[in-house]
Amino acid sequence: MARASRSNDWGFPRWRGYGSSREATTVRLCDRHGCNEPGDCPAPKAPNSRDRWYFCQRHAAEYNAKWDYFEGLEEAERQERARAEQRDNSGYAEAAHYGWAGSGDGTRSADEMRALDLLGLEADADFAAIKKAWRDKAKEVHPDVKPGDAEAPKQFPAIPLAYEVLRAAEERREWKG
Repeated sequence: MARASRSNDWGFPRWRGYGSSREATTVRLCDRHGCNEPGDCPAPKAPNSRDRWYFCQRHAAEYNAKWDYFEGLEEAERQERARAEQRDNSGYAEAAHYGWAGSGDGTRSADEMRALDLLGLEADADFAAIKKAWRDKAKEVHPDVKPGDAEAPKQFPAIPLAYEVLRAAEERREWKG
């Protein structure tokens, strides 16, 4: 009688790596024709239906861009749902207050974006444009230039502060890289 061979999983030390005896996990692919990315973002096939498409992130974003959440609702219902959405998602607006929300592409902080807004610049402005806008804006709202304007002394201190925020960020970027 032939003796069955022993497995390598008994005793100490283990002869195979941990988890090597596991079966392969199944990955659901994106439902978009021709896409081989994992489909881990469910999207409804129709309103009020439990059937779902499963897209990759790129195709889910494309699908949801055309989705009208309020389609088929009366005006009162539409306003109530919009109010409920605003209430339920208010935590995201609060997070922006603490500087947790960035510029969207992750290159600038919320403080930098506010400073750029104050100077009237786009998010991708280089430091030369920042310096020029700072000088122009400071000359425009300086209290000595507008002696009779009551708003000028209130607006002017924000201009150098915005420049300092952007200058410090530029120095950090140069130092890192």
